[in-house]
Amino acid sequence: MDLYRLYFQQFKEKVPLTIEEQEQIQSYLTLKKISKKQYFLQEGEVCKSYAFVEKGSLRKYSIETGNEHIIQFAIEGWTVGDLLSFLSEEPATYHIDTLEDSELILMSKSAHDELLSIQPKYETYFRLLITGAYIALQRRHSFTLSLPVEQRYTDFVEKYPEIVKRVPQHMIASYLGLTPETLSRVRKRLAKGK
Repeated sequence: MDLYRLYFQQFKEKVPLTIEEQEQIQSYLTLKKISKKQYFLQEGEVCKSYAFVEKGSLRKYSIETGNEHIIQFAIEGWTVGDLLSFLSEEPATYHIDTLEDSELILMSKSAHDELLSIQPKYETYFRLLITGAYIALQRRHSFTLSLPVEQRYTDFVEKYPEIVKRVPQHMIASYLGLTPETLSRVRKRLAKGK
């Protein structure tokens, strides 16, 4: 059970579980280790599992006209996948790869579907995950469109200090919708203002 400690810690923060319910859900999970710079998912594949990050970090991104657009980072305690592809079984529109050696807890589509039908607490947990993902997407959309670049960067640093320590600046620039050069200028301006 220790391998799934963080997963169930997060789960129980949203939905309380008995030991029996935890054991039932755990029987549907698989652990996967992926080395740094390896794909969890590539655009065009069907997302057959969503992943909970037990250890490590990942990024979800698209490539448009040769440019990489990072949509999400995922570190310990976060969930990542191409939700549209996972639920609809259509080809993924995103790539997901590891930024560090990572340990992921996977829930396959077939396990997910079966658990939804037999375990009401899993259904509640997954609904809360989807709701949280939708809220995060809306906030990110508003954030990218409405805030000045300096505010985008300072908000990101304040909200995600762990990511800032672990992810290269050019990837943070991509996430913020900036070029690396623009982010560098923003960081210099902010440093002078202190």
